Parts: sequence; C-alpha cells; structure tokens
Amino acid sequence: MWLLLPFVILPIVEIALFIQVGGAIGVLPTILLVLASAAAGLAVMRRQGAMAMIDMQRAVAEFRDPTAPMAHGALIMLGGGLMILPGLFTSTLGILLLVPAIRQLVMGWMGRRVRVRGMGYRARPGEADVMGDFPAGYRRGARDGVIDGEYSVQDDPPTPVREGLTDSSSQPGNDRGKSGWTRH
Repeated sequence: MWLLLPFVILPIVEIALFIQVGGAIGVLPTILLVLASAAAGLAVMRRQGAMAMIDMQRAVAEFRDPTAPMAHGALIMLGGGLMILPGLFTSTLGILLLVPAIRQLVMGWMGRRVRVRGMGYRARPGEADVMGDFPAGYRRGARDGVIDGEYSVQDDPPTPVREGLTDSSSQPGNDRGKSGWTRH
C-alpha cells in the first residue's frame, strides 16, 4: 500500500502545479518551461555524469575511497532524470539534487540509514575457489589475524637460471637490470 502512494500523489501534485503555474504565466510558457527543464536534464546527465565518472576513476587511481564520487554521480544522474520527467515538482527536486550541499545532506541521511552487516566470499559448490587454497577454518571465521606460512632462504640462484623467473643480474653478460620480473 505504501509503495503505491507516491504513484497516486505525485500526478495529483504535478497536475495542481501545472494548473497554478499555467494560470499565472500562461499555457505556452508553462509548456516551454517543462521542455526547457527536460533539455537541461539531458545536458546535466550528459555533462555531469561524465564528470562524476572521471572523479570516480581519479579516486580509484589515487587509491582513495570511490564511494563518495559514486554517490554524487548517482544523485546527479537521479537529479537529471527527475528534470527529464514532465512535471514542475519533479524538475524542482531534480534541480535541488544538483546543489552540492543538498547532495551532501541526502548522502548523510542515506548513510545513517544504511547498515553494512558484513561481507565475504564463498565459492559455489563445484566451482574453483578463486581466492586461493586457504585452510577451511581460515575463511570460516578465524579472526585472530594469524596466517600460517613457511619460507626458506636461498643464497644461490637455482640452477639452471631460467629466463625471466629469477634475478639473474649476477650472471656474466646480463645487462637487463636488477629484476627478472620487470623489463625496461
């Protein structure tokens, strides 16, 4: 029932606003206002959506948390979409979502209402485990932070030195650099 309420109330509000604004400024200017709002919404979605994508990519490239640029981009796209919808109330809501301070308020309100319960990875039965071959108890809740492992120290490179697998800079005649993993 509550889900249907906006679909009943929104058209009534839009019709009432069309009547009020159309009576104040005329029918043709009201129609032109709605068309201009739709054109502006398309321009906003095209321009600001691309800018939001660039901000998100920049955040990922700089190893920052990309959730804020993603949320801003989503709210900008929602604002542009609301401007495209024919109506004065939805266009006003769309324009309000383009204001950065209002987007911050909306993101803060949404952030208080969202709860993250946990995250993890589990392979489906019959699938290969992409995370590696960990012991069964490690992934299922060992939260002590200890990972068992083994290592060995090798003083001499293994023989024969295979191309690209070991540091073979100590071999005579090798001028490729200090690492077999990078090629300069």
